[in-house]
Amino acid sequence: MRYVDHYDSPLGGITLASDGESLVGLWFDGQKYFGSTLGEQYETRKLSVFDDTHVWLDTYFSGKSPDFMPRIKMLGSPFRIQVWEALLQIPYGHVSTYRDIAGEIAMARGIDKMAARAVGGAVGHNCISLIVPCHRVVGVNGNLTGYAGGMERKERLLQLEQQNNILL
Repeated sequence: MRYVDHYDSPLGGITLASDGESLVGLWFDGQKYFGSTLGEQYETRKLSVFDDTHVWLDTYFSGKSPDFMPRIKMLGSPFRIQVWEALLQIPYGHVSTYRDIAGEIAMARGIDKMAARAVGGAVGHNCISLIVPCHRVVGVNGNLTGYAGGMERKERLLQLEQQNNILL
């Protein structure tokens, strides 16, 4: 059984999904691949992981880097999970490229190279947006490229982080 909750962000509604203990989904309402880990049966329920996620989102949208992470469970293929774990290493206010992430994964797997396009596909299917920061991945020249939540949101999220990151 899956459980859902809703959060009203400055960039639109967000739907949260849980297995009862961990966050398994966080999507802007209507985004591409919305509800990919939700399943057919779910109900609205108050859960502590949703309370924690609301605090995380409140902190994030106030322009601060949250100093904790709600309990998450990434559901996907081993490759996608490896990419999503790489996303968690991108600091608040910084970006990485699809190519750099592909290089890191190739090295970790002991292979010569990995296609940036394969990484892009995994990034696009990230089911825990914002917390697993897929919006921090850009093209090789710093170009803003695809974001399942919409390019305008990606740009606004990066602006929010850069405006409030004293390290940049």
